[in-house]
Amino acid sequence: MRKILFACLVLVIIGIGLLHYFTPGYLIFYHDMFRRLSYFPIVLGAIWFGVWGGLVLAVMSSIAFIPHVLLYIGQGPETYLSELTEIILYLAAGTVTGIIAGRESLLRRRYKELSEKLEKSYDKLHRETQLLLEVEEQLSAAQKLSALGRLSASLAHEIKNPLSSIKGTAEILLDEFPEDHPKREFVEILLKETTRLNNTVEEVLQFSRRGGQGRKKEDAETEPLTRVTDRVTSLLASQLQKKSITLTVTGWEAGKTFFVNGEKLSQVFLNIILNAIDAAPPKGEIIIETRKLASGIAVSVSDNGPGIPDERKEKIFDPFYSTKDGGTGLGLSISKKIVESYGGTLMLSDADTGGACFTVFLPERHSGSDVKKQTESDFKDIEGNV
Repeated sequence: MRKILFACLVLVIIGIGLLHYFTPGYLIFYHDMFRRLSYFPIVLGAIWFGVWGGLVLAVMSSIAFIPHVLLYIGQGPETYLSELTEIILYLAAGTVTGIIAGRESLLRRRYKELSEKLEKSYDKLHRETQLLLEVEEQLSAAQKLSALGRLSASLAHEIKNPLSSIKGTAEILLDEFPEDHPKREFVEILLKETTRLNNTVEEVLQFSRRGGQGRKKEDAETEPLTRVTDRVTSLLASQLQKKSITLTVTGWEAGKTFFVNGEKLSQVFLNIILNAIDAAPPKGEIIIETRKLASGIAVSVSDNGPGIPDERKEKIFDPFYSTKDGGTGLGLSISKKIVESYGGTLMLSDADTGGACFTVFLPERHSGSDVKKQTESDFKDIEGNV
């Protein structure tokens, strides 16, 4: 494009030179007009191409002006020198305009570089501010967790004695009901949950004594996943009945042969289903679906509530973040940590019923790259189906 512009200016100069050559000398008015027209390509060349462009076009205009100067050779030195002065003005116009344009271009480049540096500095400052805010949030959460840990350790001592009394009472009641009694199942659930709470309290105490090293999950007793989900739904039967919520359980057979830590997973499903009950409207619906995958098992809990807005999904697993009035914001955070401690994952998606869908994926107890690749494939399958 610059070459085309330069060529056009050269053609204009050649055209002005031809007009000087073919116009008779006595037509002074036309020659004066052509002479002044020569300043336009010189000035434009200096503006567009700098000093060198202005000088080159000024020299070319001077050469094109020579045939006109020859017409005044015999008319006296004053007239002749007057015409030669025009050539000097051409060169001066090209040089001065080129210098001014060059300085302006240099200032423009400097302003552009300064603007780019300021933009980079702003982006860096923005990133550092965001990082500072994130660190501040993490520090605040850590302080809350630290205070909660100290409070939990003190409460654990106070809770331990009443739990022992409740457990002893449940054992006495269990002896009162024979094996075939319909209410024996509820007493067994009471005893089982009391034992689970007692183990949780003991784990909190061990955690505080050992500086964060609780009981290893490998030492915990395992049971079929189906038994865990059945026990949790039985515990929540009265709350489901109060809101007339329909509970649908599918894939029951898939969890019969998959063994998990019943104590910990009970806490996970209890938190998730309680949230689903709170979210579902009266006479709503909750669906629990268990699916066997190549590298593990997935349990999805869906409801037909209002769902979770997109802007809240990223923070839903953060500690102390709750969408419910009076909520602690710890249920889903603790559940996610428990699932991840077994190599699994807890995911949130939109349910087909219109509400939220929480999916717990638990891998088989194997290791190796093949299993890892298969697990990643299963994650994609889950995200595409929930």
